[in-house]
Amino acid sequence: MKYGVSIILMCVGIGSSVWAQQEQTLSLAQIDHLLRRIETLEQTVQKLREQVQFKNTTQESSPATSFAAVTPIMRQPQNRETSVTDPGVKISGYLFGDYYWMATHHDSNLEDRNGFWVRRAYLTLDKELSSDFDMRLRFEMKSAGDFSSKSKLVPFIKDAYLRWKFADNHQAYFGMSPTATWTLVNGIWGYLAVERTLLPLQRWGSSRDLGIALKGDLTANRKVRYHFMLGNGSHTGTETNSGKKVQLGLSFHPTDPVTMQVYSDYEALPMGAYRRTLQGFIALRRDWGRIGLQYAHQTRHGATDLELDALSLWGAWNFSPNLSLFARYDRNFDPNPEGAEISYLPFASTVESTLFLGGIDLEINRSLHLMPNVEVIRYDKRKDGKRLTTDLIPRLTFLYNY
Repeated sequence: MKYGVSIILMCVGIGSSVWAQQEQTLSLAQIDHLLRRIETLEQTVQKLREQVQFKNTTQESSPATSFAAVTPIMRQPQNRETSVTDPGVKISGYLFGDYYWMATHHDSNLEDRNGFWVRRAYLTLDKELSSDFDMRLRFEMKSAGDFSSKSKLVPFIKDAYLRWKFADNHQAYFGMSPTATWTLVNGIWGYLAVERTLLPLQRWGSSRDLGIALKGDLTANRKVRYHFMLGNGSHTGTETNSGKKVQLGLSFHPTDPVTMQVYSDYEALPMGAYRRTLQGFIALRRDWGRIGLQYAHQTRHGATDLELDALSLWGAWNFSPNLSLFARYDRNFDPNPEGAEISYLPFASTVESTLFLGGIDLEINRSLHLMPNVEVIRYDKRKDGKRLTTDLIPRLTFLYNY
């Protein structure tokens, strides 16, 4: 190639000289000058060829060298904590409802009512902020459950709290969070989709409140645990008075299968009125299922003083991985003056009552459960010796987790 370039350049130089000199004969000095120019150009071409080869060899060198060469191009501004430790927002939820039939009812206006409804729908957002802090925002929608309203399902805030893990096995909740009244008992009962536990069902307490809560272990082996809460006492609504509600639950776990709890709360109401609740609970959980016993007493002081007692006994039995049977017995030893206001399952408010509940849990898959069940409310005789019509409500309940 070297000689080819020389010949070409020589021809170009000679041709140019010939044209310049109008075909005059070249002198020896002119030929010598042209050869020196050709040699200089050849040296320049060789240097350029060596530089190109060196550059290609550098780019094809070791992976570490290549990565170092391209890293400045790849580097972008970023939040180091977000890219490394932030798992993002976890979205979950569930919804449940029924096809119901009020086959018989003590209120003749409700007898033979039937239909579909969504009793609850939840959308939950969980966010881990750091190793010590996380938060939850949960929205709920539900039907009115009063058999007369035609309102649409409107979302409202069910949970809105910041949790601080301030010490080993101790946590603080700030905002709207589950109450000590409900959390432990409902978690073991496990069938909120079928029916609420005793106290929320009878309107003796609520599942949520707005305030400050503390939870944790009182012993290193976690056999004694506590749940304390100071809140408004207004459930998920707005505070309308200066009184507050204090709750404390102490649970004991002598062995893995056995759970026991004692619970008390006190709520100050306007005009010197108050409510005070005491509750005892014991449960046994095994591979075959679980059973639980709950007893509660509530004092209501105000315009009318009341002493109310109630009991709940229930169990669930696992016959296969996809089939379970559950049953429950609730006894109101006193008439519940707020019984007629209970959503989906209004009670007579003037006489004592017994609730029987039974059903089958069919797990279609990990997300979907179908639970045919029946609720029966039998009333004690009134003072005149007559008995109200028994409430009989067959239902097909569904639960979908997502």
